[in-house]
Amino acid sequence: MRGHRFTKYIPPEQGPNSKFDQLFDIFQQLLLMTSGDVSEAMSWLSQLDRQYNLTNDSYGIGDFFEDLKKKGYVTEEKQEGESKLIMTPKAEKSIRKSALDEIFGKLKRSKSGGNHHTPHLGAGDELTSDIRDFQFGDTLDQISMTESIKNAQVNHGIGDFMLMENDLEVVEREQKTTTATVVMIDISHSMILYGEDRITPAKKVALALAELIRTKYPKDSLDIIVFGNDAWQIQLKDLPYLEVGPYHTNTVAGLELAMDILRRKKTRNKQIFMITDGKPTCLKEGIRYYKNSFGLDRKIINKTLTLAAQCRRLDIPVTTFMIATDPYLKQFVQNFTQVNNGRAYYSNLQGLGGFVLEDFQRNRRKNVK
Repeated sequence: MRGHRFTKYIPPEQGPNSKFDQLFDIFQQLLLMTSGDVSEAMSWLSQLDRQYNLTNDSYGIGDFFEDLKKKGYVTEEKQEGESKLIMTPKAEKSIRKSALDEIFGKLKRSKSGGNHHTPHLGAGDELTSDIRDFQFGDTLDQISMTESIKNAQVNHGIGDFMLMENDLEVVEREQKTTTATVVMIDISHSMILYGEDRITPAKKVALALAELIRTKYPKDSLDIIVFGNDAWQIQLKDLPYLEVGPYHTNTVAGLELAMDILRRKKTRNKQIFMITDGKPTCLKEGIRYYKNSFGLDRKIINKTLTLAAQCRRLDIPVTTFMIATDPYLKQFVQNFTQVNNGRAYYSNLQGLGGFVLEDFQRNRRKNVK
């Protein structure tokens, strides 16, 4: 007798379900946590495998490591006479894409072409579904030929075809603009205190934002700066290797550098994202550092608020993402936000990416003057 025979489905070992891809997803997370140390990440992966049986008899950690080298994600480099495993640019790009998928994955449903929309219509960049009468200054490519010919036939008849100016209708265009963004990342020692890793989520958010801008908004600019006792700019390729140091929190230096970078940008839309977990505790006066870790120092706070006001006068909103919940820290952030007319979010580490995405999208809709 003929019929159907059912057996257990075993998915093929390829695509997103392959053993390599499963291990690679974990490996990329470990690379961020180890600041790009391939050897340490592999050691951690081996420990996880022993604890959670990530591999099987047909595919082990050794096979995964060989595939990493074959696929061009890691390579060996001579440093001080010794061979050291390092990430390749291909791996760095893959980490950015992975961070984008993890944090901003819902943007995949969007079909927009790649620049920031504004509320303004007119001689813009992208056609909309709105149709209006022709006005002096409209371009030929805006004319809706179907609607215009239909109007001419209705107004003048079919026998003697005429197309007059009052028959013409045009399709509205939507204006787009570019945005210059500076991300400030706190690398003071408190970002790894109390057994909580706060720097890895901060790095992941910055990587995701960078990949979002590079792929969806290529005309935008993104600059990344870090601040501890001092502030300095880092390249995107350096972000996975970022580590915290024995630093205080010099928010003033970070804001000064961010403002200096944005002053050189020609776009009207400028913004600063500041990811931090603590209060300002440091100020540079000439060649010496003024430090105070005991509560909110009036001298440091006043200087920080002065820069917040300067940003407001330059029409640069500062959005603060505070990874802390201490009441007195919240009060400082509220004062800072009020002076700057910016925004503040008090987030746990898991919700940080969602807040950054929400604010990035909101700031893209600033009016074009």
